[in-house]
Amino acid sequence: MAIDIRQAAEKDWPEIWKILQEAFATGDTYPYPPDISEADARRSWVEAPELLCVAEDKGNIVGVYYLKPNMPGLGSHICNCGYIVSKAARGQGVGKSLCNHSLEAARTLGYRGMQFNLVVSTNENAVGLWKAMGFEVIGTVPEGFEHATKGYVDALIMYQKL
Repeated sequence: MAIDIRQAAEKDWPEIWKILQEAFATGDTYPYPPDISEADARRSWVEAPELLCVAEDKGNIVGVYYLKPNMPGLGSHICNCGYIVSKAARGQGVGKSLCNHSLEAARTLGYRGMQFNLVVSTNENAVGLWKAMGFEVIGTVPEGFEHATKGYVDALIMYQKL
């Protein structure tokens, strides 16, 4: 798979929305409601972030990430990112490519660290990837995520200094 990562454009929204719907519907990796409205997803993923990028393979969008300040004001030197890879493209290095791209973008934008506020502890692929990318678990929220099939599971807070 030859991945190109670029800033998202307005025309990309329909493909991004499909990827978000697919991920949110499972209720096992993201805290968004499985039946989130398109308008609410757009507000959260397109209108709020400082940067929204997509990963393309042969012109098809296979992944997306946002980058934004984790907190306002005096906490705005730490960024937060969210990543989603389409089900069909998982396990092919897209998530790693998106993370590498976001880390470089965060450094370029002057951020001093990147924090993931809620990594579902049972999402072993994500936890393993983030650790391999240099993130460390700095906290655990006991039963911080209501998993669709496993009930309440821990949520991890992960961080990397930039």
